[in-house]
Amino acid sequence: MLRLRECVVSHLLSSPSNSATSPLRHLLSATASAPISPNPSGFAVEEYLVATCGLTRAQAIKASPKLAHLKNPDKPNAVLAFLSGLGLSGAAAAAAVVAKDPRLLCAKVDKTLAPKAVGLAGIGLSRLEIARLVSLGPECFRSRHIVSKLHYYHPLFGSFHNFLRAYERSSYLLSRDLDTTIKPNVAFLHECGLAACDIVKLVMYRRGILTTNPGRLRAMVACAEGIGVPRASGMFRQAMYAVAFQSTDKIATKVDYLKTTLRWSAAEVGIAVSKAPMLLRRSKDTLQSKSEFLVSEVGLEPTLIAHRSIVLTVTLEGRVRPRYYVLKFLKENGLVDRELSFYTAVSTPEKYFMNKYICPHKKAAPHLAEDYATACIGEIPTNFLFR
Repeated sequence: MLRLRECVVSHLLSSPSNSATSPLRHLLSATASAPISPNPSGFAVEEYLVATCGLTRAQAIKASPKLAHLKNPDKPNAVLAFLSGLGLSGAAAAAAVVAKDPRLLCAKVDKTLAPKAVGLAGIGLSRLEIARLVSLGPECFRSRHIVSKLHYYHPLFGSFHNFLRAYERSSYLLSRDLDTTIKPNVAFLHECGLAACDIVKLVMYRRGILTTNPGRLRAMVACAEGIGVPRASGMFRQAMYAVAFQSTDKIATKVDYLKTTLRWSAAEVGIAVSKAPMLLRRSKDTLQSKSEFLVSEVGLEPTLIAHRSIVLTVTLEGRVRPRYYVLKFLKENGLVDRELSFYTAVSTPEKYFMNKYICPHKKAAPHLAEDYATACIGEIPTNFLFR
């Protein structure tokens, strides 16, 4: 430990920022000063987990067999001191980590844990970020490849914050092999025209994309192309969202449902899905209620809906219906002298909709904004009850 501390201190003193290294100094100091208890006869692991680590009795019973070989609390005490140095000093924080990975208490601080903390600090992680990583994946933190993996992921995700968000959704990011799985998948997605930022967004919404078998990822890409979205298309990432981990049978069933519900031909389904791939993720009930409103109340022809299929991907109650009511109110009250585009009104961002369709009519229709807000929460105001 002394030699390790000397090497680490030398490394820290050579760093240009004292503020960035002080947490690690504190960490190693806390670890070095961990109390060493005499070897008791018959070390009671279960009681130690409850009294010292803060586990519940049920958690301790489950964890204790994994620590049955421990003869004294020396290693666990050192590990708890290490966690405390990272900032995981509260009973709840330490208990959560130990409950996830009881074997962490058997790790050697000087040879396993502290060097990893130093390595992660060397690629730019703060003490709090290292603590967060440990709390999310203590078992992965013990892996000898943790530093090299984070060194690869850090520039790919753009920030450690982005990586953590993805890791919370897919813990396999730190357990899958970089060379046989992760790197081939990233390279293939780059070949498909996706930039790093696109890949990150894809991972955020479809966990498992990077950690799946490369052959399965290629099958997903083929499926995305099969629904009419080529790799070069700006909708390709959306198509990958839509088809990821869905079976071809399930996709075929959804396509048949679209044909039946909206009376679309195969060609029209192809047009609609290529423009709004997320249709394949919408439930049957959602698609039916939206299509009935668009056809029966708005009066749109199914063919037009196919070419403007984005209207089927936005919420009916929170956007489509309230905005249709606003357009109809403006027309019924003679507040517009031209036909307003329903598609434009529905697809435009909220701020733009307010500026174009609500704010210009404050004097003529002072309650329009309030009525629109009421309609957005599912209620129909009196002014929107049309004959």
